[in-house]
Amino acid sequence: MQGPKKIAVLGGGSFGTAIANFTASNGHNVFQWMRNEEQALSCQNDRENKKYLPGYKLCDQLTITSDLTAALTGAQLVFVSIPSKSFRSVIQTVKPLLDPGAGIVSTAKGIEPEGFVLMSQILEEEVPNHPIGVLSGPNFAKEIVQNQQTGTVIASENETLIETVQEVLSSPSFRVYSNHDRYGVELGGALKNIYAIVAGMAAAMGTGHNTQAMLLTRSLAEMSRFATELGANPMTFLGLAGVGDLILTCTSDLSRNYRVGFSIGRGKTLDQAIEEIGQVAEGVNTVRIVKKKADELDVYMPLVSGLHAVLFENKPVSEVAKRLMQGEQNYDVEFTVKNND
Repeated sequence: MQGPKKIAVLGGGSFGTAIANFTASNGHNVFQWMRNEEQALSCQNDRENKKYLPGYKLCDQLTITSDLTAALTGAQLVFVSIPSKSFRSVIQTVKPLLDPGAGIVSTAKGIEPEGFVLMSQILEEEVPNHPIGVLSGPNFAKEIVQNQQTGTVIASENETLIETVQEVLSSPSFRVYSNHDRYGVELGGALKNIYAIVAGMAAAMGTGHNTQAMLLTRSLAEMSRFATELGANPMTFLGLAGVGDLILTCTSDLSRNYRVGFSIGRGKTLDQAIEEIGQVAEGVNTVRIVKKKADELDVYMPLVSGLHAVLFENKPVSEVAKRLMQGEQNYDVEFTVKNND
């Protein structure tokens, strides 16, 4: 280890708090920025994020502030854990405050609808002179702060940034793998939220293990087919940021997207389900965006189309499920077929 670094974490949600607390526990000088001054003061004084991670004591070395300048001045590494709808505006505010050469890593799992832009692509546009990366994987914040054994992926074209992130995050309970397919890793993190909603709906309807296994594997085929059409490496989806994250969010009620789907499967409206969760479920917006893009590219995505029909076209779940089972029966592992042509 090359010594403590100053690190900024932007965002006051569960994952931003988990990463900030974890990094501070590793001996680094960490500032977590929260937009809401009252929330920042409460977390700083009480050493607990009562809204998003209640019951977990925050590391004494972690400084929580609503002062963006204080958080960013001298920071060598910045994690951005902001919901996708606010991501660009926050980065535009942050831009003049960044130290030259500071690495910027997005942990957000969403897509900007205008132009189908991923969060790291926003970073490319807004802060092009900084090393850029994406952190993604099967990572529930509550389990990270409990020091449960966890693996994640840092994806970047910049090898120095990869090494820095591995250095500051790695611990006996947190293993950080590398990948240079930033676009594929980031797409995997965004797309799996759609299928977590589908899985939650299926669970609420009492489906068996056969159905759940089929949904998981066809979800993986569908998301990798779409991502490959956009230039990602299909092999990326065999890793933690692909199948790993998909399994996690499709099988646990710790996933907000899964819980939204479960509520809808029990007969709640979309608005009721979102209100019940009380936090951002990125998958809801991602369904709209991906459905539109898939139609433009003529990519076959029956699960996305089916979920869109339920959420936004008032189609009954039972009708959509029946239609899905009567749909096209395609190759099981299509990339092996294509590669042999």
